[in-house]
Amino acid sequence: MKNTALLIVDVQNDFLAGGALEVKYGDSVIPIINKIQDKFDLIIATQDWHTYDHKSFASQHKNNNIGDFVNLKGIKQILWPDHCVENTFGSEIALNLNQSKIEKVIQKGNNPNIDSYSGFFENDKKTKTELDDYLKDKEIETVYICGLATDYCVKFTANDAKSLGYKTYLIEDACKGVNISTADSELAIDEMKDNGVVIVKSNSIN
Repeated sequence: MKNTALLIVDVQNDFLAGGALEVKYGDSVIPIINKIQDKFDLIIATQDWHTYDHKSFASQHKNNNIGDFVNLKGIKQILWPDHCVENTFGSEIALNLNQSKIEKVIQKGNNPNIDSYSGFFENDKKTKTELDDYLKDKEIETVYICGLATDYCVKFTANDAKSLGYKTYLIEDACKGVNISTADSELAIDEMKDNGVVIVKSNSIN
């Protein structure tokens, strides 16, 4: 598809079965993503890439637990288990994800003092990753987004893509959510729709 890219968000070992921050049924998106890759000329992946002492980790806060909220640089931050620590097995992109067509991997979340859900920005919405400039250099106007997790990194990436002017599609069946609360993914999809993201199924992509 002309001027179109597929963005594969954070399909990494720590988000898959047995990982440090396992997304339930997260592995099920991999065959779907592999199947649709031939429909795209440009494929980019994002990769959570945290320092070992990242302040979004509950282990870095003596009086807090996983799931608690703290203030990081004025931003409300949920605390996670240690995950996707740079250069560890957990941070690696899943081996059974076809990576032969991935042209670029955008790493995010490597500032220890602020989290980065979106492939485009750190959570302060000020510091950009390479992604927007890379897409513009490739004259991309439309993005299709899939991966993990629907209610966090996928949602933030999709909403930012739309706000930056890209025609943005979410491939719903190629995403799974963390769902700390049962309805989190459903609410995330509603939020993306409200922001103008088009929700599609993988079998509708031409």
